[in-house]
Amino acid sequence: MKKILLIGNGAREHVIAETLKRSRHEIELFVLGKTVNPGIRELAEHYIVGDICDKAIVEEIVKVNGDFDFAIIGPEAPIEVGMVDMLESMGVGCASPVAQLGMLETSKGFTRNLLDKYQIEGNPLFKVFENEDGLEEFFERLGENFVVKADGLAGGKGVKVSGDHLNGMSEGLSCAREFLAEAGKVVVEEKLVGQEFSLMSFCDGEKTMEMPCVQDHKRAYDGDTGPNTGGMGTYSMPDHGMPFLSKADIAAAAEITRKVASALREECGRGFKGVMYGGFFAVKDGVRLIEYNARFGDPEAMNVLPLLKTDFVDLCESLIAGELIEPEFENKATICRYVVPEGYPDNPCKGEKVVVGELPDGVKVYYSAVDARDGNLYMSGSRAVALVGIGDTLEEAEKLVSKATMAVSGPVFYRKDIGTESSLREKIEMMKRIRS
Repeated sequence: MKKILLIGNGAREHVIAETLKRSRHEIELFVLGKTVNPGIRELAEHYIVGDICDKAIVEEIVKVNGDFDFAIIGPEAPIEVGMVDMLESMGVGCASPVAQLGMLETSKGFTRNLLDKYQIEGNPLFKVFENEDGLEEFFERLGENFVVKADGLAGGKGVKVSGDHLNGMSEGLSCAREFLAEAGKVVVEEKLVGQEFSLMSFCDGEKTMEMPCVQDHKRAYDGDTGPNTGGMGTYSMPDHGMPFLSKADIAAAAEITRKVASALREECGRGFKGVMYGGFFAVKDGVRLIEYNARFGDPEAMNVLPLLKTDFVDLCESLIAGELIEPEFENKATICRYVVPEGYPDNPCKGEKVVVGELPDGVKVYYSAVDARDGNLYMSGSRAVALVGIGDTLEEAEKLVSKATMAVSGPVFYRKDIGTESSLREKIEMMKRIRS
């Protein structure tokens, strides 16, 4: 019997729980969530509702329930407050990083400076500002192509891009000053032109091993329009690549992650253990790093974990032991589409009922910001339900997920263009133009 603690209650944690329970090992799963996720509740032997960043609650869970084989943390906030540090002090190994190494995600300035210090290729032109000295001059240097990033965690709303969210240098300066006032630090960098992709890697403190490539869609509406969100959906290809990337692009991204893992070990005196999730940009002359997250992506986890052939418990334990085994994934295509409440993300309806009807075979459902009451599901204001179509081809996966989304009713919407043939064609043509 393996006793495992999972912290978090979103769709990402739902698929993590499902993947743990597929193990050859018998699992006793303990979950701490701020609300009850109906999908996770069915999988867990023990479900505790409480503040996922409250170390006293986690300490009590461990003291009362005895030896845990390991813990895994879904969201970034408990990593930032040092939950792993505390668990390790109690003798519980974690497939997630300690707070210092979690700065890879929690401080964008830390990561940019790390790549710069260790001469790792992949940084765009950037500067980290702790005051306004030189701020205006740097904006003048970048001209109309700039990105302004809040240094800390900002729930997906701390990145503002010229032309998309900000018009002209005066708005950029104003935004940078606002982020400076709030956090005491702001990152300003050049705007990249190309295609974004996610490459998540398992890391055992030294070695890194990659998962299939995924492409996320942050903007709320079809055609990549509207405000930024936590991610409206994702897709992955049967060959684990991307149709607009070369093998050299993926190899370059993987090499950046390998070098960053090595730099972290040198800089912090210990290795990163967990998931290093790199957001990358394929540009005219190669690959650039956008940012790292220190945990599984949401929605990206829903694309890769259902395809994992390697026993996830064995994989986590090998990672914690510093003896990472190579993960194997099925050669299938996946498309994840989030069903979200009307008005999301800026003014979402809350407390409204959502009904998930009969879904076709080959589709998985993962619950996120929903409350289960009286046998019904009610949306709490953020992304509600993730539907994942899995097929031998992307076209097959797209047909499945399109059929599935039509089975969901309520005051909701979703992006219809994620993983479509026309959308992919546009991306491929864009990269051809850029690199011609």
